Amino acid sequence: MSDKIVESDPQGLALDFVGGRVGHRSRFGGGRGQHLPRAAGFTNASTPTVIDATAGLGRDAFLLASLGGHITLLERSPEVHKLLEDGLSAARAAGPHVAAVVARMTLIHGDSKILLSSLKADVVMVDPMHPPRKKSALAKKEMRLLRQLVGEDSDALELMRAAMAAARKRVVLKWPRHADALDGLPKPCHQILGKTTRYDVFMCHRNI
Repeated sequence: MSDKIVESDPQGLALDFVGGRVGHRSRFGGGRGQHLPRAAGFTNASTPTVIDATAGLGRDAFLLASLGGHITLLERSPEVHKLLEDGLSAARAAGPHVAAVVARMTLIHGDSKILLSSLKADVVMVDPMHPPRKKSALAKKEMRLLRQLVGEDSDALELMRAAMAAARKRVVLKWPRHADALDGLPKPCHQILGKTTRYDVFMCHRNI
């Protein structure tokens, strides 16, 4: 297996699904006991299907795929979609283990609010651009570059409503731990709290 597969776009963003923190997280991060898999309903007895409605740099989707999940990644930014496409292609060529993970990932370009009306999965994950930090420290350069490409996600509430209509079992909203709730949403059924991030979980339980 290659130690490092990196694909960069002109903006300076880079995807590395094999080395770096993504590879380390998938190998040593704690498996299904990590916050994200728990929020998505991954257990020893259950491996749900997942739609990542805001694929971004693909790291969360890759983690869940590395745990055996079949993940559909939706990305509306053409630049970020191309970055993902190239990064996944490079990872696929890195060796059979990583290729098996990538085989469980399906990348689709388009607006999730529209695409979700024709898609179904056990879980829909939503990780919109987070509100500006209240602290004065600048966000990491990588997040600043990503924000320049994808914008502010002013339609996050509409996307959450589309996600709730598409999910069979649950919707997971990834949000800053101390940020106010997204205005207009019901109270989540439960939350999983990390140091800087929380996962708001909305249960659906539809037999569709």
